Amino acid sequence: MGKTVLAAVALLSLTALGGSAVAAQGRAAGHFDRPQDGFAPAETLLQDGTPLGIGLDPKPIDDAWRQLAAWTEKTPDLEHPMYAGAVGLLAHDGVVVSRSATGEQLRYADGKGTELPAQDQEPMRADTIFDVASISKLFTSITALQLVDDGKISLDDPVAEHLPEFAVNGKQGITVEQLLTHTSGLQAEVQLWKLPPEQRIPSVMALTPERPPGTNYEYSDPNMITLGVLVERVTGHPLDQVVQEWITRPLGMPDTGYNPPASKLHRIAATEFQADPPRGMVRGQVHDENAWSLGGVAGQAGVFSTADDLAKLGQALLNGGTYGGTRILSERTVEKMLTDFNTEFPGNSHGLGFELDQRWYMAGLSAPRTAGHTGYTGTSLVIDPASRSVAVLLTNRVHPSREWGSNNRARQALAQSMARALAVFPRHGRASFHAPGTATLTSVPLGPADGPLEVSFDAFVDTQQDADGTDALTVESSSDGVNWRPVPLTASGPGAPEGPQPGLAGSGHRAWWKVNGEVPAEPGKKVQLRWRYNVDAQYEGRGVNVDGLKATDGDRTLLDSERDSTELHLDGWTSTPR
Repeated sequence: MGKTVLAAVALLSLTALGGSAVAAQGRAAGHFDRPQDGFAPAETLLQDGTPLGIGLDPKPIDDAWRQLAAWTEKTPDLEHPMYAGAVGLLAHDGVVVSRSATGEQLRYADGKGTELPAQDQEPMRADTIFDVASISKLFTSITALQLVDDGKISLDDPVAEHLPEFAVNGKQGITVEQLLTHTSGLQAEVQLWKLPPEQRIPSVMALTPERPPGTNYEYSDPNMITLGVLVERVTGHPLDQVVQEWITRPLGMPDTGYNPPASKLHRIAATEFQADPPRGMVRGQVHDENAWSLGGVAGQAGVFSTADDLAKLGQALLNGGTYGGTRILSERTVEKMLTDFNTEFPGNSHGLGFELDQRWYMAGLSAPRTAGHTGYTGTSLVIDPASRSVAVLLTNRVHPSREWGSNNRARQALAQSMARALAVFPRHGRASFHAPGTATLTSVPLGPADGPLEVSFDAFVDTQQDADGTDALTVESSSDGVNWRPVPLTASGPGAPEGPQPGLAGSGHRAWWKVNGEVPAEPGKKVQLRWRYNVDAQYEGRGVNVDGLKATDGDRTLLDSERDSTELHLDGWTSTPR
């Protein structure tokens, strides 16, 4: 491998400096509204710190940990715990600002949820090792891209050029890039574990695409199984060995790999009690049946890891492919991992290996270049280059049964806590008004006005992409305080919607907009204004900030929030100081 390793003397110097030496080099630590371009300094190393120590608000993070802990028990809306236990980690600007473990890594005796005696249960620990399930796909993708960096393969190569047996049943034109972006046309799943061992990989090679290659997005395990086989064929080494030699050992990830040794069993979170196949309570072996049937090593699953190890991987990518003096990928290749190759398939943004801009688990951290992946066992990794943040959540939500449901709310909660811990600074003066959820801000009666009322304000909007009144900021007017009419709004600024809008929605731009609207004249009548932010139950963003609220009637100023904010009634909004 053509990996660049810095000189030993330079490495020692950088290690001594740690992340703190680079944190002050002109970087906007603690800010959500000052997105960063490019990569973090290559010498950035993770170090422990606190939210306050790097300018973050600790309250959203503390609130998230309390909620994550509550989900280890029954709640009013859950018939059983969401998961037995969880470990989470948040890092920002090279600093691990929070790390927590809650619940148990082993709690149940069977698939029915029978709890083990208290003395036999094992508490979750910060260094618990988890089966990360489909996060394994990132390791397979990185090894393939390392081969691209080294000139051994090309993204445009037909897979069959390296795996001749793949060139059957219409697959001869499928490319390496299409495997990485899940646009090959192959089906989502296969059941290899039901086949004799000698037929398992050949059956994948013999698959017939369900769609013509390049015409559809379909998240597909066979894509990554095939890519893993390709890596093994080109390198001449097993996938687990390649991952160890090219990724985990260079980055210093000692607890990451396939088929963990028995000596680490006491630190491994249990997963599911499986009756078919009859495996009993699975612990220390991969949960995914196909990967298990392939000896625990496969392109789509099989990796075990810890929160700290995954944070190192995340920081290496924020650094542009390097960590601790070792480069595992070129900056050009990492940029491709953060670039959407699936613009033809809205909602399925995907770089090379990474999912991009998926609000359903990235929450307020989602943006066009925010990269991540989830795992079926209850894991997630979010990497946000714009704020240079990493969020890792590892749960054993399939312990004791996959039928117990999703942990998406927990994924959202942790990512959201980082987004809200980051500051959005006021546009004017000492404070702005922030609405994290549904909220209404209402003015006192204004006027009467002699002509049309001109409304202007600044807005920082991070919501779902819906401007139909749901998950949108709207402005309304009323002359009687009972009947309210929408005020069409026109916004300008990076990412602002074009033309008049009934409400403002958007995400990923991380910039203030200048907003204007007009209320038709009602001679002799006073007018009230209200700013409303509505959210539904899913996929909230960081929320909305408004600042510099003004209403003018010609040369007369009837409302100026910078001059007198007592003219505003806040319901669900808070004043957010600089």
